[in-house]
Amino acid sequence: AILEGGDNACVVSSGVAAINAAILAFVSAGDHILVSDGVYDPTRGFCDKFLRRFGVTTSYFDPLVTGEELRGLIQDNTKVLFLETPSSLSFELHDFEALARVARERGVVVMADNTYGPGLFRPIEWGAHVSINAATKYISGHSDVMIGLLACSQDTYRRVKRSVQQLGCPAGPDDCYLALRGFRTLSVRMKAHEESALRVADWLLGREEVVRVIHPALPSHPQHDLFRKYFSGSCGLFTFQLKDDFPQEQVDVFCDSLRLFEIGYSWGGYESLVLPCNISSVRSVVPWEYGNGKGATIRLHIGLEDVEDLIRDLANAFQNMRAV
Repeated sequence: AILEGGDNACVVSSGVAAINAAILAFVSAGDHILVSDGVYDPTRGFCDKFLRRFGVTTSYFDPLVTGEELRGLIQDNTKVLFLETPSSLSFELHDFEALARVARERGVVVMADNTYGPGLFRPIEWGAHVSINAATKYISGHSDVMIGLLACSQDTYRRVKRSVQQLGCPAGPDDCYLALRGFRTLSVRMKAHEESALRVADWLLGREEVVRVIHPALPSHPQHDLFRKYFSGSCGLFTFQLKDDFPQEQVDVFCDSLRLFEIGYSWGGYESLVLPCNISSVRSVVPWEYGNGKGATIRLHIGLEDVEDLIRDLANAFQNMRAV
C-alpha cells in the first residue's frame, strides 16, 4: 500500500486475479465500465467473455483520450474506469490526472494496472481508487511465484477485500514470503533494468532495420512529457518496430536466433525476453500503424544480464535475419 500510495492492500493469487477481483467489487448486472484500448489482453478477455455473461457491458476508448472526450463516454450506469499507463504493448500514456478527475466528478471508481511501474508511478496520488500490480513480475522479480497486489484508497479497501474473500483467491503464505524477498531488492533491480533497457533502446535507434523504438523514457516518444510528469523512472520493457522490408519469415529468424532472450509473455524477472506481437490483434478502437514503411513489432524485456552481451546477441540476430 505504501509503495502505491494507498491506505491498505490485499494480496491475491495472481495479477489476473487482482484485476478480476477489483472490477467485480464495484459492478453488478446492468452496469457499464470504461476500459483503455491498450490494456493487458487478459483484462479484455475478462470483460468481453466473463462480465458480458452477467450483464456488465464494456466500452473501450483510445488510450490518448482527453478528459473532455472521456466525459462524453461516461454513461449514467458507468461504475469503473480502468486505466493502464503505459499501454501493455504499445506504450501510450494517459493524462492520468485529467482522466481520474473527470471520472471522480461522476462518481466512477478509477482503477489502474500499475504493473509497469511499481515504485515508479503512484496512481492513487494522481486520483486512482485502486492500484493493481501483477507482483508475479517486478515485485517478485525471480520468475518463481504468481501473486497479485491491490492497493486501495481508504474508501474502497473494504469492498475490494470482501471481493477477494468471496472469490476465494488470496495468495498462499509461501508466495507472500517469496514476494517479500523480492521487495528487498526491488529498487536496485529496477534501476538496473532501466539503465540496461535505455542502453539497448538507444542502440536500436541506430539500427537501419528499425523504423522506431517505442520507449516512454526516450525523448522521441510522443507522450514523453506525460512520462516525465507522472513517472520517476522506467523499467526494462519496450517495443521496437522493424521496417516493412522484412516479412514474417525473417522476423521469425530474428527471434529464433537470439540466445540470451527467451520467448515469453511474463516479463519482470531477471531474464531477458522477446515477444513478436501484432498490436492490432488486441485492439478494437484504434488499430496500430502497420504498412507505409512500418513492419513487425517486437517487444523486449531487458533483464539483468550484462547489457553488452545482450546487444551482441541482438546484433547477431539482425545479421541472421538479413541473411535469409
